[in-house]
Amino acid sequence: MAYRQGLLLIALLLAGIFVCALSYNRPPRRRNVYVKLSEDAGDDDSTTPQQVHISMVGEDKMRISWITDDPTPSIVDYGTSPGVYSSSANGTSSSYRYITYNSGEIHNVVIGPLNPNTVYYYRCSSNSARQFSFKTPPAQLPVKFAIAGDLGQTGWTQSTLDHISKSDYEVLLLPGDLSYADRIQQLWDSFGRQVEPLASQRPWMVTQGNHEVEKLPVLHTSTFTAYNARWQMPFEESESNSNLFYSFNVASGVHVIMLGSYTDFDPQSPQYKWLQADLAKVDRAKTPWIIVLIHAPWYNSNTAHQGEPESVDMKQFMEGLLYQARVDVVFAGHVHAYERFTRVYQGKADDCGPVHITIGDGGNREGLASDYIEPKPAISVFREASFGHGQLEVVNATHAQWRWYRNDNDEQVAGDSLWIISLSSNPACKL
Repeated sequence: MAYRQGLLLIALLLAGIFVCALSYNRPPRRRNVYVKLSEDAGDDDSTTPQQVHISMVGEDKMRISWITDDPTPSIVDYGTSPGVYSSSANGTSSSYRYITYNSGEIHNVVIGPLNPNTVYYYRCSSNSARQFSFKTPPAQLPVKFAIAGDLGQTGWTQSTLDHISKSDYEVLLLPGDLSYADRIQQLWDSFGRQVEPLASQRPWMVTQGNHEVEKLPVLHTSTFTAYNARWQMPFEESESNSNLFYSFNVASGVHVIMLGSYTDFDPQSPQYKWLQADLAKVDRAKTPWIIVLIHAPWYNSNTAHQGEPESVDMKQFMEGLLYQARVDVVFAGHVHAYERFTRVYQGKADDCGPVHITIGDGGNREGLASDYIEPKPAISVFREASFGHGQLEVVNATHAQWRWYRNDNDEQVAGDSLWIISLSSNPACKL
């Protein structure tokens, strides 16, 4: 009798859990959080550095970027002890105009060579009281990436940033749609201030999305004006000659390629030819991992953003290049939800194709894409419309662990995970 009652109790509990799971409603989208210049940054000082962020330039240098309201010397003092600056570097500054908006002075200084896995302390301009620190990535594996797409600057964005800040990562990767300024240039400034606590401590490597285009007929006919001015990436190092697509190496074992979904990608385009040459240079014996980031996903079972040329045409032109190079993982954004596919090529499961992961769930103001195509395609392994972020730890030459965390009412909750074996170590996928 007691045994049967125990089974009944378990059954009721499971039924209750199942009903709760079915009736649970994901919290709604949140408004933008406009971040002003803080008092401790000296908001009455037009030369105070703000919106500080860093990015990798090669494996032993960092670009320090910041903005001041008025022109000041572009100088970074740095060293390995707090408040002790043994080295100094000079850089350049620029500004841009967008209709009636005039940006502040945007400074870029490259410092190095730097030692791997080392904490450096720095200040932007020698007369600034603001001091920052960052840690360089390791020279060898393991290395850990934080990955978040379609960030925006809402309350959900802040939740995502808070969760990322608690993880021990070396580099953040962002597959497009940063500020969601959408032509309101002051929102670029707000976004820069919101992400500064993280972006000044670890390199942020980003690519563009549709919200970075910011083109207006007649009034502003150029594209990516704010993005290119504010977020300079190491395109010179990778010989791409474009800030919209480039590549870089991390920990002497991972080659990361950032592609542009909103610049030309046909076989006659500079991007296609560059990608072909870049992939040909990778020695998989020395660099066992290749990771690619795009904005518009090539595989997508969400009803949002179906049939767009940035997805369909780019996949048609470039998927073969990635497959022949045995790319391990492709991360995308654009769709405001999470979805992980199996290894796939030309729409079918393929053990030698990349794992495709959509992670456009960083926290944008447009809300979640909650409608999926049914039945779920066999190549789609896990999908969920929740805000969150991912972490990819490349453990060694053969194994990496992927984890996705949802923002469950501002709590970080593990949602999906996968061990990935590098294709370079799979004898069946040798070229």
